[in-house]
Amino acid sequence: MKILLADDHALFRDGLRLVLAGVDSEISVVEATDYPEALTVAGSEKNLDLALVDLSMPGMERFTGLSALCDRLDEVPVVVVSANESNEDVRRAMGCGASGYIPKALDSEVIRVALERVLSGGTYLPPSMVGWEKEDPPARVPPPPRLTPRQRDVLGYIARGYSNKKIASELKLAEGTVKLHVAALLKALGVNNRTEAVFAATAQGLVESPSPGAPQSRI
Repeated sequence: MKILLADDHALFRDGLRLVLAGVDSEISVVEATDYPEALTVAGSEKNLDLALVDLSMPGMERFTGLSALCDRLDEVPVVVVSANESNEDVRRAMGCGASGYIPKALDSEVIRVALERVLSGGTYLPPSMVGWEKEDPPARVPPPPRLTPRQRDVLGYIARGYSNKKIASELKLAEGTVKLHVAALLKALGVNNRTEAVFAATAQGLVESPSPGAPQSRI
């Protein structure tokens, strides 16, 4: 069995790896330290059986990142292991497509039991959430749009304040082609202009935050 363990705290990854070894010594663990790395691993590793994910990791807004990871892993169960224990966080995580939610505050033996339940195909939720499925289902959190490599290139230059003419020069494309990519990006991100596109893409972890004072050019 191969498990993706994504958490930005090395100490917790070490501890959870020991708990997993206590469940099954044959478990293989693949690690990630933030959402972008977890998404990369999810897209490259074959035959993953389960993902254990910290909700609050760097790189993306937590629920956007979780939704993206659930979408990328498709049918592979994703279980949140988090210090956040509010019922609202649990509901929103389940709305992202998570298959379970294990609080980090549990002692190692309870975590082991919870993991055994998950690995056997069951679901573990905090006791306060028992019966949650009988309530109104949580709102689905849409994953970030999947952009083509060329769209990502154009988006990166937009975030740096480049004009269409400058982007065309950098990418050796016709300016009209760049305009088409920009229009497709705005549509994919659900925004109306470049400034909104940069803010939306930054919040979704598609680009890094623009540096203060970076110029914003028009379409």
